[in-house]
Amino acid sequence: MKLFNKVILSVAIMFLASSFGFSQQITKFGVVDTSRVYQAYFRNSAPVRSYETKKADFQNEINKRTEALRSLQSKKIEYERAGDTSNAEKTEAKIKKETQYLQEYTAAKNMELEQLKKSLQNSDEFYQKLYATLGKIAESGGYSMILSLQQSNSILWYSSSVDITDDVIKSLGL
Repeated sequence: MKLFNKVILSVAIMFLASSFGFSQQITKFGVVDTSRVYQAYFRNSAPVRSYETKKADFQNEINKRTEALRSLQSKKIEYERAGDTSNAEKTEAKIKKETQYLQEYTAAKNMELEQLKKSLQNSDEFYQKLYATLGKIAESGGYSMILSLQQSNSILWYSSSVDITDDVIKSLGL
């Protein structure tokens, strides 16, 4: 009976030892919501703030010129009511000139803003920082693999405990 107990004890110890060994080989996965990281990065980045500032400046200029056009149109109406055809015609010429300038200005600035927006969206700087940050978090957290939630065709379920999105956003300083 003692021999049987020793065999059982030996088997149990081997089982525990092998279980411990297997637990060391379990792969740890993490998931990241890259769209949330992207939004946080660009919401707080200097290039985006610069884009938003330019956009606001352009809009202010458009508003100023639009108000000037309204003022000219009011003057033209006043001249017409007063029977001052000469000044009404001069004012009409100014209105046409200002309207043409405003249309050209708006088109040029919209094109400039669109180009800035595209360059922001295609920024390699963001992806370089993201991959470097993911690597640091994966190594320090013991992750073997980090998956993107945006490529979720194969992710059918995940526990929120493996979501490292907030860690990534913090590590990027956002």
